Amino acid sequence: MADSDVYVVWDDAVTGYNFGPSHPMHPLRLDLTAKLAMDFGLFDAANVHVNTVGEIDEDKLARLHDAAFISAVKQAGTAAGLSDEDAQRYGIGTEDVPGFENMHTASAMLFQGSVDAAQAIISGDFAHAVNFTGGMHHAMPDKASGFCVYNDAAGAIHEFFDAGFERIAYIDIDAHHGDGVETFFWDDPRVLTISIHESGKFLFPGSGFAADIGGLRAAASAANIALPPRTGDADWLRAFDATVPAIIDGFAPDVIVSQHGCDGHRSDPLTHMRLSVDAMRVAAEMIRSLAETHAEGRWLSVGGGGYSIIDVVPRAWTNLLAISAGLDIDPAARIPGRWAHYAQTKTGREAPLSMTDGYAGEFTAWTNGFDPESELDRAVMGTRKNLFPFFGLDPYFD
Repeated sequence: MADSDVYVVWDDAVTGYNFGPSHPMHPLRLDLTAKLAMDFGLFDAANVHVNTVGEIDEDKLARLHDAAFISAVKQAGTAAGLSDEDAQRYGIGTEDVPGFENMHTASAMLFQGSVDAAQAIISGDFAHAVNFTGGMHHAMPDKASGFCVYNDAAGAIHEFFDAGFERIAYIDIDAHHGDGVETFFWDDPRVLTISIHESGKFLFPGSGFAADIGGLRAAASAANIALPPRTGDADWLRAFDATVPAIIDGFAPDVIVSQHGCDGHRSDPLTHMRLSVDAMRVAAEMIRSLAETHAEGRWLSVGGGGYSIIDVVPRAWTNLLAISAGLDIDPAARIPGRWAHYAQTKTGREAPLSMTDGYAGEFTAWTNGFDPESELDRAVMGTRKNLFPFFGLDPYFD
């Protein structure tokens, strides 16, 4: 295994996943990310191997998603479209997931990209792989949801199973609950799904509460850290640090798959969180460390949500790629002028000046004690009480 080599998925064709100019998930966010990574020299680094998406494996897709649903996606991508009844049944042709030309192929490319990334790690040639075009964590076995059609993270996890891996940890830091991935593996004790997100009391999809810990055949296989709205950097990192490392340690995964939706940023239009790109960078560094400690370095990361397409998404995922490659970018680094000009040309808006929002990445560790007066601590304690006993851990103390 080449410890320093990273497999990166990038293909201009993925911008065909396009719900239209007024939809929040605009493909320009992917284009801007790739170009920022290029302008920081990441795509030219000796240990970064950029690959286009391979041929779509329809059999792997059909293994995860119902045949009738896949047929509906194909039909939605034609001029005829779907009937209103089928649109509602399959979640396609809705406001969230409008139909568009060649919808099946465009959606399947994101799926295949994560399958390819898993295969790269399985080959032993790469310790890390990044598919920032993926992260479609709301997609269900038989229905599209929340801008997501096919569930690429679930596809990658199944690929690891096919190769003989026995324990897969999935960490989701998107502001929305990773409900689709959780659903796929709700009753599978081989998969630990961890989602840290804004509480479903206030945000789509309305799920992912502390008491949701997995199915009857897989108790303690799901961890949900449901946080109050307006959670900021220090509290968010405290919540992550107070739950995720201990659970990962208890589960002892063979590989970590992580989803890095950056819609928890304070400027994102679709959530109520108050995060910075700095906190997201720190979380990515923490996940890298967890992979090194518990999974022999094996780490596959994907993108996800994120709708501030110039200020946040490119910086967050360029950082993710850099961290995966061990080429961490100084937060104070200036945004390359060529990229700033390109972004302004495309959006009509000025680009951010640097790779930081000014947050130092500091937080108070849980070892300082539980504060029952803190709404954040009460939310974290809910998760710890529901899960920690299964791993022989004390919810109150580390």
